[in-house]
This record gives sequence, C-alpha cells and structure tokens, in this order.
Amino acid sequence: MRVLAISGSLRDASNNTGLLRALREEAPAGIDVELWDGLKAIPPYDADDDVVPGPPDVEAFRELVRDVDAVFFATPEYNSSVPGALKNALDWASRPLATNAFRNKPVAVISSSAGAFGGVWAAAELRKVLGAMGSRVTEAELSVGHAMEKFDDEGRLVDDDVRQGLRDALATLVAEVPSAVAA
Repeated sequence: MRVLAISGSLRDASNNTGLLRALREEAPAGIDVELWDGLKAIPPYDADDDVVPGPPDVEAFRELVRDVDAVFFATPEYNSSVPGALKNALDWASRPLATNAFRNKPVAVISSSAGAFGGVWAAAELRKVLGAMGSRVTEAELSVGHAMEKFDDEGRLVDDDVRQGLRDALATLVAEVPSAVAA
C-alpha cells in the first residue's frame, strides 16, 4: 500500500516534515510512506493557466495523488489557517472538481505548532478543504503543541506519545483504504 505524505511547511527543519519522517519509521511492513517534497514547485493558481494539460509540476502532483492509495497530511498553522502554499497546491489538485485527483481518496490530517494548541485550527480548515474537494477525510487526529520540544537536535522525534499518535492516525487512514488495495 502506498501512502503519500505531504507537509504543509516549506522549511527544511519543519516539525511537520519531521512528523512525517517519523510516520515513515513507524509504518508497518507493507505500507510505503512516500514523502513528497514538491510543494514549493507548484505555481500560483491562475484559472487562465488551468488548461489540459496543466503546468508540468501540477500534472506530476495530480498523477502522484491518483497513483497512491491514501494521503497523509501534516500541517503547521499560519494565521489560524492552512499555509498558503499547501492551499494553493490543493486548489490546483481540485480541478476539475468532479474528477479531481483527491475525489474519494482516503486522507488523514495531523498538525503541529510552536504554540500550545498544536495547529488545531489549521487542521480543521484543511479537513474542510479536503472534504469540499470530495476526499474521504478520516477521523484521524493528532495535534502536537510545543512541537520543537518533541524533537532532538538532529530533528528526530523523541516523544513516545506522539509516535503512538502517528501509529494510531496511520491505522485509521489505512482502515479507510478499500480491502482489495490493502491486501
């Protein structure tokens, strides 16, 4: 089973990307967690450019989403919402709405932030956007507050409770993948 992992952060030392690296470490045998690092390459959405085929990086992103079995997001919170680069990529991926790459795709959303609440508003906003796109948004939840305290100096997740939360969120996502794919 292939799970695409998308961080909403562009930073090299992102805690959200660190969570996705830890998710890959925690994935059981038979579940391949692929970290996507193409967010920065997606151009700003412009309906004038929304033609078939679209810009190469957009088409590559859409095809990647179509080819995986599920998508796992980790997002920071910017101004109480989803980072612009992530929302922009989803705006591209949501076209055309009826047949977009995320339609009926199982997705999970987690979040982290430097603050105490762990990005819960961004996660809620992201779930709303994904639902509007027609994704099958799972009940997986994990919000990591004071995220920088959960990693060591090398960026490795050292919090066992957060690792368990990642395993639980992944299990919730995997349970939503059709059994023919999961087998």
